Amino acid sequence: MPSQTSDTEISTYKGQDRALRADRLGTPGLLLSVLAASAPLMVVAGVMPTAFAAMGVVGQPLLFLILGAVLALFSVGYAEMSRHVHNAGAFYAYIARGLGPTAGAAASYVALAAYSALQVGIYGMFGFEVSGLLDTHLHVSIDWWVPALLAVALVGALAWLKIDLNAKVLGVLLVLEVVMVVAFDGAAVAKPAADVLSLHAFNPHSLSGGSVGIALCFCIAAFTGFEQAPVYAEETSRPHVVVKRVMFLAVGFVALFFALSSWALTLATGPGDIIDSAQKQGPGLLFALADKNLGGTFTDVLHVLFVTGMFAALLSFHNVVARYVFAMGREGLLPAGFGRTSRASGAPAGGSLLQSVISVVVVAAFALTDHWPAGDPTAPVMHLFTWMGNVGALGVILLMAAASLAVIVFFVRRGAAGAQLWRLLAAGAAGIALLGIAAYTVKQFHVLVGAGPDDALNWVLPGIIVLALVAGLGYGLVLRARKPEVHARIGLGNEAFQLERTALAERGARGTVPGSRRPEESESGRAAEL
Repeated sequence: MPSQTSDTEISTYKGQDRALRADRLGTPGLLLSVLAASAPLMVVAGVMPTAFAAMGVVGQPLLFLILGAVLALFSVGYAEMSRHVHNAGAFYAYIARGLGPTAGAAASYVALAAYSALQVGIYGMFGFEVSGLLDTHLHVSIDWWVPALLAVALVGALAWLKIDLNAKVLGVLLVLEVVMVVAFDGAAVAKPAADVLSLHAFNPHSLSGGSVGIALCFCIAAFTGFEQAPVYAEETSRPHVVVKRVMFLAVGFVALFFALSSWALTLATGPGDIIDSAQKQGPGLLFALADKNLGGTFTDVLHVLFVTGMFAALLSFHNVVARYVFAMGREGLLPAGFGRTSRASGAPAGGSLLQSVISVVVVAAFALTDHWPAGDPTAPVMHLFTWMGNVGALGVILLMAAASLAVIVFFVRRGAAGAQLWRLLAAGAAGIALLGIAAYTVKQFHVLVGAGPDDALNWVLPGIIVLALVAGLGYGLVLRARKPEVHARIGLGNEAFQLERTALAERGARGTVPGSRRPEESESGRAAEL
C-alpha cells in the first residue's frame, strides 16, 4: 500500500523516507536559498577586482549585463522545462528527459563533481579569512584549516535540519551582506573619486583593448547559483510556478546587482585608475575603498560579513550537492542508501553526510601541503579556492549548454516545437554562447588558475570534469545493458514510483494471466513515453 502522508508531504510508493518533503519553500525562501550561493560580497570583493586586473578593461559592468542577457535566454527554456519535470536531480533529470537516460547518467556525475568542487573550494578562502580576523582582532594565531574543518561540521549539522530553517539562516546572512554592498555602492555614487558620475564603464568601447574572453570566464562564475532553483522543486509549493519565477528573479537581481556594484568600484577609484588599483590591491581593493569612504568600523563589519557570506554560500552549495546525491541514490546511480531522507527533518541525510566527508578529505589534503615546499603559506588556500572554483564553474557551464540542447529535443519529441518555438530559439542561442564560453575557459585555464601555459594543471583540473563525464556515461551504459528497468528510471524521480505503483495495480487487476507485463516493463515503456 502507498504510504499515508499529510497534504504537505509527497506520497510515494517507496515510502516517506524516500521522498523530500513538499511545500517547505515558497518564492522568498527559494529565492534566498539560490541567491546565497552567488555570495554577493565574495564576488564584489574577490571576483570583480581579479577580473578588472586580468581583463585590463573598464567595461566589466557592461559585461555583467551581457552575461545576464545570455543567462536570461538560457532560463527561458530551462524554466519552461521546470514546469514539466520536478526532480531534485535538476540538470541531469532535464538532460535525461531530453537526451536519454544514458546522457542523464553522465550529467549526474558531472553535476556531482562540479557542485562539490564549488562548495569545497570556498572552504579555503573561508578558513584563510577567519584565521586572519582572529589574528588581527584577537591576536589568536591558528592555521586556516582549523576554521575550515569547523565550518564543515557546522554546515553538515545545519544541512540535516528542515530546508525552510536553512532558508531562514541563508536569508538573514544574504540580506546583511547585500545591505553592506549597497551602502558601499551608495557612497561611491554619492562621492565618486573624480567628482564625476561617469557612465564610461557601460560604453561598448570600454570592452576594447583587453582580454574580454578571460573576463567572461571570471564573471560567469559569479552567476552560479540561480540555476539551482529546480533542485528544490520537490520541496516547493506550486513548483511549476515558483521555480520559474525564482530563476528569472535571481538572474535579473544578480545581473543588475553585480553590474551596479562593479560600476561603483570604477567610481570609487575613478574609471582611469580601476585597472591599476585592482592589479595592485587585488581582493583587498573593496576593503581599502570602504575604509577610505566609510571608515574603519564599516570595514571591520564588512570583513565579518564577508565571512558569513561565504558561510551562506557553503551551506547553499552543500544543500544542492546533498539533493543531487539523494536523487542519484533514489534512481540507482549511487547506492540506494543515499536515496533516503531523515525521518525527523526530511533532509537528504545520506547526501549531506557524503558531501561532509568529501569536504574533510579535500581540506585535509590541502592542509597537508602547507609547507610543501616551504614558501608562501597562503598557497594551499588560494589553490583550493581557485582550482576547485574554476573546475566547478567549467562543469556548470557545460551542464547549462547540455541542458539547452535537452530542452530543444524534449519539446521537439513531444510535438510541441511549434508552440514552444521562441523558447527553443532562446535555448539554442544560449547553448551556443555557453559552449563558446566553455571552450574559451578550457583554452585560458592556465590564466584562471595562475599556472604556466605548459603546466600539467591545465589538463589535470579540467580532466576532473572529463573523468566524471566518462564515469557517468560508462555507468549509464552498464545499467542499460544489465538493469534496463533501473536505466529507464533515470530522470523520472518520484514519477518512477508512481509508475511502479500503477503497474502493480494493473497487474493485480489483470491477475497472473499469460502475457501480462511485468511492472518494470510497464514502467520502462512509460518512461520512454515521458
